Amino acid sequence: MPSSRERVSILSQNMESTSSEPSLSFSDLDLSPIMLRALKICQFENPSPIQAGLIPLALEGEDVIGQARTGTGKTAAFGIPILEQLDPLEDRCLPQALILVPTRELADQVGQELTRLAKGVPTSIAVLAGGKNLRKQTQQLSDGVQVVVGTPGRVHDHLQRGTFKTHDIWCVVLDEADRMLDIGFRPQIERILRKCPKDRQTLLLSATMAPQVRILAERYMFEPKTVDCSSKDMSVETIEQHYFTVDADKRLELLMRLLDRETPEQVIIFCRTKRGTDKLHRKLSEKYDGVGCMHGDMQQRERDRVIKQLRSKDLKVLVATDVVGRGIDITTISHIINFDVPQDCDDYVHRVGRTGRMGRDGVAYTFIVPGEGDVLTSIEQRINKQLIKDVMDGFDHPVPVNRVAQAQEAEKPKEPGRPKLNRIVRHTRKRF
Repeated sequence: MPSSRERVSILSQNMESTSSEPSLSFSDLDLSPIMLRALKICQFENPSPIQAGLIPLALEGEDVIGQARTGTGKTAAFGIPILEQLDPLEDRCLPQALILVPTRELADQVGQELTRLAKGVPTSIAVLAGGKNLRKQTQQLSDGVQVVVGTPGRVHDHLQRGTFKTHDIWCVVLDEADRMLDIGFRPQIERILRKCPKDRQTLLLSATMAPQVRILAERYMFEPKTVDCSSKDMSVETIEQHYFTVDADKRLELLMRLLDRETPEQVIIFCRTKRGTDKLHRKLSEKYDGVGCMHGDMQQRERDRVIKQLRSKDLKVLVATDVVGRGIDITTISHIINFDVPQDCDDYVHRVGRTGRMGRDGVAYTFIVPGEGDVLTSIEQRINKQLIKDVMDGFDHPVPVNRVAQAQEAEKPKEPGRPKLNRIVRHTRKRF
């Protein structure tokens, strides 16, 4: 049997293969029997590329940069190695692993996924996010936890209050690092990392490797290995991506015609503003059942209720801002509609990534109004793929666009010399 490094090398050589046969199974990844049983109970059949690439390196104690789009199994990729190496709570009551994520919803989701993967072994996981009861979080930390999942703002708050101790942290995960930096969490992230032990393991997961992500990795990671499971383009083969050209005042009518034509299993409709989201929600609710909305002005309790309704399929239509553009993993989302074109090309990638989860088919439609032709061109350049023009009688509006789609590769920064640290590799299995 090949070693962990050999398996990663073999996987990297075939990362862009479209073969339907997986090259590895979870039993090839040197996991404990109890973890293999938990994976079977959770109906994990074979590791996704990011899981097969990252898990062996993480188990060896390496710092790892994992590049993969959302919906590819990243949570299990970093969660499995952490759960495999935790000390029992009775041996160590301070947190051993810290997972930072950009949003409250993603924090809840990661916490739930880790709980599922920990079946069979008592594991204490605390979710620290804004909108949740601070006193309850403080009490949970005081009682003792093994894993902390949280947003940088709330984790930093606990750090300042002295309720979150970092002395025993041996692994830090930066999940969706690009998004955390985009929304301004860099100061909190850096303060948190500086408080953690220097010989910790750091795992950085990101859909894109923007310059600021590379800078963060250079400063706070030690000789990181890279597992790149992103395709050369940022599109997804299982997602059909279309656009309509339409006058702005005809978008609502076009949207209703499109919903009637497509009859989606579940659909997320993205708007640019909170006010626009509320307005569109009211209009659609007059015609359709099972319509909900979600944006940043809503209370956390309301947002949690909407996500629960979406998961239970009580909602068929969700109108939302980019607050759900990342981190919501619901496999039954069959359609994405960009009622307002996203202002940022990466936001387009992550909006569309809400469908086609874990290899399922999905469809995305984007409405382009006069004057937005350049935005469409920028999106196509970003994903290195032309969107398919769709037409519906009575709605087409010509939009001149330059159809250029070329992949843009970021220049690789020079790696500065870093002092060799005395890294601790946690080979001991405590989960048998």
